[in-house]
Amino acid sequence: MSKFEIPFPDERHRTYRFFEILPGALSYFMLLLPVILSLINVTLAAVFVLLYLLMNFTRGVAYTVRSLHGFHVMRVHQKLPWSQMLLELEAGKADQRAKRPKWHTAELKRLNSERPLLMPPRQVVHAIIIATVAESEEILQSTIESVLASDFDMKQQVIFILAYEARAGEATEKRALGLIKRYKSKFLDAFAVSHPANLPGEMIGKGGNINFAAHELQRYLEKHRIDPVRVIVTTLDADNRPDKQYLNALTYAYVAAPDPIHASYQPVSLYSNNIWDTPAPMRVIATGNSLFTLVISLRQHALRNFSSHAQPMAALIETDFWSARTVVEDGHQFWRSYFVFQGNYRVYPLHLPISQDAVMLESYRKTLRAQFIQLRRWTYGASDVAYVAHYGFFQKNKLSKWDLWTKFWRLLEGHVTWAVGPILILIGGFIPAFFNHKSITVYELPLIVSKVQTVGTVLLVITMYMALRMLPPKPTRYKRHRTILMVLQWVYYPITTFGYNALAAFNSQTRLMFKWYLTKFDLTEKAVVVDTGTNKAIKRS
Repeated sequence: MSKFEIPFPDERHRTYRFFEILPGALSYFMLLLPVILSLINVTLAAVFVLLYLLMNFTRGVAYTVRSLHGFHVMRVHQKLPWSQMLLELEAGKADQRAKRPKWHTAELKRLNSERPLLMPPRQVVHAIIIATVAESEEILQSTIESVLASDFDMKQQVIFILAYEARAGEATEKRALGLIKRYKSKFLDAFAVSHPANLPGEMIGKGGNINFAAHELQRYLEKHRIDPVRVIVTTLDADNRPDKQYLNALTYAYVAAPDPIHASYQPVSLYSNNIWDTPAPMRVIATGNSLFTLVISLRQHALRNFSSHAQPMAALIETDFWSARTVVEDGHQFWRSYFVFQGNYRVYPLHLPISQDAVMLESYRKTLRAQFIQLRRWTYGASDVAYVAHYGFFQKNKLSKWDLWTKFWRLLEGHVTWAVGPILILIGGFIPAFFNHKSITVYELPLIVSKVQTVGTVLLVITMYMALRMLPPKPTRYKRHRTILMVLQWVYYPITTFGYNALAAFNSQTRLMFKWYLTKFDLTEKAVVVDTGTNKAIKRS
């Protein structure tokens, strides 16, 4: 067990509890601050609201610019000849007749002058762990087929592990073993791992499942005498479909990185598999989430493990794999690794997509609820604030204090903004006027807010353009008017931002304040649309 494990609830002392309460306390304080300031000095309240709006407006402009850039970079990386570039990397020289990106040429020069590759690319072994509970065979098969569609040597370099939950019953076990039997011959090796229920110290969730599977992988590597340094592990959800160049790009990044072991490798998550079929509010949320991952891929200093990611097996062994005590094992893995390696840890972006399903169930009501549950799980990452403070500020370590403080502040501020930002932007400008509508400053504030929101509408139009560019091909069952609905759906944007993102964040932070902890991973149930001629049938995943 890692010494940097999350304390059990009864082990969390007063200091730990203080930092669990802190995100929620700050969020509620920020929400009430315009009211408090209005009671003291209404002009001061107006200035605060104006500054907050301008700060977020500036962020919005930067966000829009980065989303355009991130989309361009992703498209460029999808078109690169990665397999040829890997050959050039191993040979130490580029094909002079071919056009190559400048960073590739610079990488070749650096490797020749400074240090060799970690290993030849052909020696890298990829282990792909797909976590499943009760997803249908159609969902899992599509994911496996997307891996097999990669431009990569599966028979020599890929081990496939299907990690399934024993608590899901015989049907899940039969499905997992059947898929392994069907696809085993297409990989270097493949096996299924049954995660037992009710293991001591575990909460029900993905973390325990992939953790158990990774320990089985470790035993497999020892048995077959495969050096863990050669192995890089990618974790996928059942509905994740990697880009065909993902494994090539990951191999390139791993063997060429300056310190490849002390790093994770993060692709872009796009929630687009079933985007044409989901209800309009879910499409808006899914597109917003996709754009966020595009933007954050350009900000390496702020990049964290999220959803599907890759990490060297040698590093996973040192960190004792993922935590089985949290519902946000992906984001938490960044902090777990950060402390184990005493700050010598980073996340490298892979500008290639792994497409996933947006939230959708058989009924509109069930879909709305499932979407909130998913966002509540993501916003529960606020629980890491106390974890980082505990091991960063109150335990002996060799961390750079400046690096720790900046990362801690970014974590805390991000979760507070997640909760408060949408609400203050929507109604903050009207709060001072409620207390004193005769003040000139207060009178002008709604007008200023209106002008800012008008410019914000332009940014929203750019977002709509990006959303249309990212759409997969339209299914034949839909007519042209469906594309029009993809534009009109953005009237839901203020509602989804307020009703889902803000409220989900407040829900998570309030739970932490009052020790109403999430004690299990709330699986986001999804369904897929199956074509039946020109009609459609919804099938639960």
